[in-house]
Amino acid sequence: MLDETTTPLPPREDVSPPPADPPAPSPRTTVWLTRLLVVGLVLAAVNLRPAITSLGALLEDVRDGLHMSGSVAGVLTSVPALCFAVFGITAPRLARRFGPGAVVFAGMVAITAGLLIRPFTNSTAAFLAASALALMGIAVSNVLMPVIVKRYFPDRVGTMTGLYSMSLSAGTAVAAAATVPMTTALGGSWRLGLGVWAVVAAVAVLPWAALLVRDRRSGTAGPYAGAARRREPDQTSAPAPRITRSRTAWALGCFFGLQATGAYITMGWMPQIFRDAGVSAGTAGLLLAVTMVMGVPLAFVIPRLATRMKNQGPIVIALGACGLTGYAGLFLAPAAGAWVWAVVLGISNCAFPLALTMIGMRARTGAGVVRLSAFAQSTGYLISIPGPLLVGVLYQHSGGWELPIMLMGGLMVPQIILGVIAGRDRTIEDEC
Repeated sequence: MLDETTTPLPPREDVSPPPADPPAPSPRTTVWLTRLLVVGLVLAAVNLRPAITSLGALLEDVRDGLHMSGSVAGVLTSVPALCFAVFGITAPRLARRFGPGAVVFAGMVAITAGLLIRPFTNSTAAFLAASALALMGIAVSNVLMPVIVKRYFPDRVGTMTGLYSMSLSAGTAVAAAATVPMTTALGGSWRLGLGVWAVVAAVAVLPWAALLVRDRRSGTAGPYAGAARRREPDQTSAPAPRITRSRTAWALGCFFGLQATGAYITMGWMPQIFRDAGVSAGTAGLLLAVTMVMGVPLAFVIPRLATRMKNQGPIVIALGACGLTGYAGLFLAPAAGAWVWAVVLGISNCAFPLALTMIGMRARTGAGVVRLSAFAQSTGYLISIPGPLLVGVLYQHSGGWELPIMLMGGLMVPQIILGVIAGRDRTIEDEC
């Protein structure tokens, strides 16, 4: 026994080992997850535009079938940019709460449901609501694509951005070109012609569902989280910079908006410019397809080139010069050089994948990329809303294309200036 003069032993410390980290995936599992994530990115990107371009191809039939007025049809063409701006801003909060992979999965489900419901509605209001559901899924997925790439492929941002940008361009072009022939093959029903794109969207749900199930079973927070944790800390929920204090963020948002304005004007009005110049309707549609197809290979090349450069300003200037050349050609000789103008305007429209690449490069952390992607795309799509409408007003009141084309060329100048500012080698964390 111990008496009062005996020094008591110190209490025994708890020497139990700290809880171990979740086991890292095996090399074979890592390869499988990487491939599944790449497939998911490609299929998601393919489905980010058919909801819009397939409707554009059949808009006249939809108007007749639903007895839609011209003003409502005009509103319908502006709904995509509005939905992208409104719903895209919610993506950061959803990504912090559920993880970017789970949000993209939900986005693919929303696209599928919207595309499946809207062809079989019998009222304009229901058609608009179903379209908005699909566009909501597109909006959050739009914002989170750069986030997924930055978070899970930090050493291959250019390659992966190019891959999904190319897939997005391919989906846009195929939907624009194939919807009408496919509708004819299905008996001429615009409802079936629009509804078939729900099948394509449903395929994109599968890889994201598999990733989500795997994450739930392994207890990880997002697709491929175990491997991502070794390459880059998960900072999606870290404190994010106040984005409105960053000049680079504002420049990138305005650059995104101006390039989107040019793209929507081109998709909406270029065939009419050529038709008014004496080009046949069939050739005018083919010229638009050429413009859209130019984005497929270049959307893969430009992001890879951009990531090898500290400053992306030279690429911005080169693309802007192509745009100015194309608009000058449309102003001076729209029919004589139609094929040349279609090609150079298609090159100019590749400012879109460049903007997506710069989003991933202008932020250092996962939280920064989420905020910057949401801010730049939401701001940009808000800026793009009035452009196509203003072109239509100028065309209607002037009776020709001189003033609208001058507006298009004029907007290219601030696009170049803001793109050069956004392309400087700095991050929003440095500015905030």
